[in-house]
Amino acid sequence: MFRGNQPASVDPKGRLKLPEKFRGMLMEMYGPQFYVTSKDGERAEIWPLKEWEKIEEALKNAPSSAAKQKLMDVTNYYGQQVDMDAQGRLLMPQLLREKASLKGDVAVLGQNNKLVVMNDERAQQMIAAAPLTGEDLDSLAIPGL
Repeated sequence: MFRGNQPASVDPKGRLKLPEKFRGMLMEMYGPQFYVTSKDGERAEIWPLKEWEKIEEALKNAPSSAAKQKLMDVTNYYGQQVDMDAQGRLLMPQLLREKASLKGDVAVLGQNNKLVVMNDERAQQMIAAAPLTGEDLDSLAIPGL
């Protein structure tokens, strides 16, 4: 389970050096293959390939619908399978890198079985513009939260 924010940067060639905390866990649990995609073009999602294959299997078995087609279209449009290099870097897909402004400082957020990468300035603006409220927490109905 990935959690927390590990600041990182995307170099001029578009490579994200995975933070050591996440890199070690990823290699131990999943190996060097990933699917990098997005559902909105504003953030990258780094899925260990084994986890993404579970999503693909669920989609394959889901009934045909407009929502299924939209999800497949957007995740394939932004997505690419990538391998981690020997220095622990992932090449972020160029189209997604440009749309989500993934250059320089980025936030790498652990979200259960995937990592989310956001332009750090955009992440700060998003959190400030739509703060988490008591009503949001109540709607989740998670005891003790």
